[in-house]
Amino acid sequence: MKLVKTQSYFGLGGNVLAFLVLIFSTMSTYAQTNQLRQSLPQLIKQVQPSIVGIGLYTPLESKNPQLLGTGFVVGNGRYVVTNYHVVAKELETSIVQRYVALAGKGTQPQIYSLEIVGIDPVHDLAILSISSDLQPVKLASDTFIDEGSDIFFMGFPIGAVLGLFPATHQGIIAAVAPDINPARNANELTIQMLSRLKKPFMIYQLDATAYPGNSGSPVFNRETGEVIAVINKVFVSAGKEAALTNPSGISYAIPVKHLRKLAKDNDITL
Repeated sequence: MKLVKTQSYFGLGGNVLAFLVLIFSTMSTYAQTNQLRQSLPQLIKQVQPSIVGIGLYTPLESKNPQLLGTGFVVGNGRYVVTNYHVVAKELETSIVQRYVALAGKGTQPQIYSLEIVGIDPVHDLAILSISSDLQPVKLASDTFIDEGSDIFFMGFPIGAVLGLFPATHQGIIAAVAPDINPARNANELTIQMLSRLKKPFMIYQLDATAYPGNSGSPVFNRETGEVIAVINKVFVSAGKEAALTNPSGISYAIPVKHLRKLAKDNDITL
């Protein structure tokens, strides 16, 4: 009987030991995973040098460029991405207007000339070449990330009145949904909107607040620090002023697969 009890005792001890090994192994894996995931402040420091302001420079009218939106550096460091609508204005050659990138941080940013090398009005994307080598971001794959995933984006939501200071906002992927501009009634539907209704493409809807100056801001996967999309619009329930005074908290972003195609069509390696 004693022998049976002793065997039973050691059997139980073996189970406890295995259980403890499993716990410590799980804790070790969890710790390693947390170490691999960079903190948000670390990610911000890593990608901030790649964020630029997109400006319109008219030297005959002002010494300072007019900030139009946000852009980010890609590829070999000599290309900048933004929204098409940010650089859609036809330049006035008679007064030597040009698009510029504002890089750095503070009251005296570096100013670099830009040239448009590729546009995609349908997906609201533009690629511009820049007259210097800057630090590029890393693009994610073309696969949509899961709804509910953590994201953050960086740009210039309220311009650069007091200098160039990129701001970071965070949220989640609220939905992967068709790109349809909401209209309150049939009278507000345009030909372009009707065309999109017939053949919509999928975009990210974000549970995060973006502002007009965020046009062209890169959206980062919180887990990997890679760019998954480009902010291009926000939902407003009233006029444009409401985007600042009463933001909806619903923003939209164009997936990077459309950026990658635009680059390929213009022989640009990303």
